[in-house]
Parts: sequence; C-alpha cells; structure tokens
Amino acid sequence: MKKIRVMVVGYGNVGRGVIKALAANEDMELAGIVSRSPERVRRAVELPVLPVEAVGEWQQAFRPDIAILCGGSKNDLPEQGPTLVNCVSTVDSFDNHSCIPQYFERMDAAGRAAGQVAVISTGWDPGIFSLERVLANAFIPGSRAYGFYGLTGKGGLSMGHSDALRTIPGVRDARQYTHAVESAVDRVRAGENPEFEPGDMHTRECFVVLDAGADPAAVEAAIKSMPGYFAPYRTTVHFVSQDELDTRYRGFPHDGCVVAAGVTGGEHAATVEYRCKWESNPEATANVLVAHARAAVRLKAEGKTGAFTILDIPPAYFSTHSRADLLKKFM
Repeated sequence: MKKIRVMVVGYGNVGRGVIKALAANEDMELAGIVSRSPERVRRAVELPVLPVEAVGEWQQAFRPDIAILCGGSKNDLPEQGPTLVNCVSTVDSFDNHSCIPQYFERMDAAGRAAGQVAVISTGWDPGIFSLERVLANAFIPGSRAYGFYGLTGKGGLSMGHSDALRTIPGVRDARQYTHAVESAVDRVRAGENPEFEPGDMHTRECFVVLDAGADPAAVEAAIKSMPGYFAPYRTTVHFVSQDELDTRYRGFPHDGCVVAAGVTGGEHAATVEYRCKWESNPEATANVLVAHARAAVRLKAEGKTGAFTILDIPPAYFSTHSRADLLKKFM
C-alpha cells in the first residue's frame, strides 16, 4: 500500500497532535515538518525540519502528497494558506467563523489556479459541528441549530482565541476559556428558536501573563475590543504569573454540543443534539485534520481542484474502510 505522505506545517500543540495522529493511521506517514522557526523545532525533535519558505527544498526532500497547516487563524493561515496551496494540496483549521466565506474564496481561487485541493476550516467547530448544524436544520425544517461550547464549570480551552491573545503586544502567554450560557442552552432545548446575538450564548475568560513593563489596562482594552474574537462577548481578563498559568491551567480540555429543536408534522416535538467531549482539544482537532487529509488526497486523485469544506466531502472519503465494510459494519 502506497502511503499518503503528509507534511506538517508548524510545530505547536496541533502540529504535535497531527504527528501523533499520523502514527495511528496505517495509510499515512510523516513526510517532514516545515516551520518559520526550524532551528527551534530541530532542538525539540529528531525529525526532518525545513524552513517553510524553502519551497523547492522541501518539495524535493519531502515529496508531500498533502500539507496539514497547523498555524493560528488570526495571522498564520491567512498568509500561509494561499501561499502554500500554490505548491501542494492543503488542509487547515481556519476557525474565524465570520471570515470563512472570504477565506474560502481566496483558497478556492488559489487552489484552482495551481491545480491543488484546499480543504479549509475543519476540526470540530468549524468542521464536525458545521455538518451537524446543516443536518439538524434539514431534519427539523424551520429549526435553528446552535453550537454551544464549554459546558462544564471550568469551560473549554479555545486554541484559536488563546492564539489571538498571544498576538497582542505586551502578552507573553495566555489561555482563553469559553463558557456556555446555561439559560441560552435551556431555551434552545425548549424549542424557542431564539434570535441570539453572539454574546448571548457564551462568555469568555482570559488568563494572561504580561511581558515585563506591559500596561495591564492597555492589554485588557486591546483584548476586549478585538473584533471577531472578544468584542461581542462579555469577557473577563485575569492577569496571572507564568507559573500559575503553567500549573493551574495546564491541559487542553474542551467540549460542546449542537442542538436543534422544533416540531414535525406541525405538532410533535423533535430535538436533535450532538455532543463531544475532548480531554485534549489540539489532539481532537489534529485527528479531524488527518481524516480530512485522506479525503483531500482522494479528491485530487479524481481531478478535483479548489477549496472544499466538510459540507462538500462524502463521509466515506474520510474513512480507511472499504465501501463493503462501511455498508456492513457502519450502516
């Protein structure tokens, strides 16, 4: 069996998760890592690492079938996605929901021009939850499907929002926890189909380590005014030491659900609910990315080009199982 050669772009939490996930999939192998900081990554791992900008070098050395882009959505992916898809098919987890249509257009145009496939915005949300929202709305006509995150008391750690915090001048390190508003979840489950503003469904809690000399008031103002991430939400900012962040807030737990409620036949109550719970958010995202990498390779083998999302891909393309096994064991 010819294995799918996967190049990992970035060696953060998601990148490390992807490498673990590749080892668990017999039809895939790690071709190599590219990074904006290759020397730092080489000190951490005994794996082939090249600079992300050395295109000809990694194309020849790694011969990747697909690249999984593991950078952040605020700064990394908008730059790396359209650039790298000129050279190789890509999969990414771009998660700024409000900007997905524009990002899709850029990746679609670049992918078509280069004859490559770009699977964008996949993970568990956007990604799995996107599909669940579409299905729930289709199965209960007239209903709205809502996504809620951070259902436990501690909340759920958001990698994208944590990454966005770390781009703010004066922030050395940070983590952001999302909390679902319980009353909002209850209203949806009751079938109200409410019109929510973004801040009605979730609150955000930030734990921030400042650089020496940074102004806490200025940093807090920058956080709370950041469009697309914190501006629409009730956001609480706690300033903590690096030691406290590393010990008290270690780990990457997250969870969430998609809920839709309405009626069938004009009178009978109906509810669709999908729930997931992850002890490691980055490893969860990594496993979803790897399955989409398999699908992207299959799409390209069929002559497809341009951008795709989970909504565009047959579920069988994610699986290692044959059609016969899927029909026999999963139907």
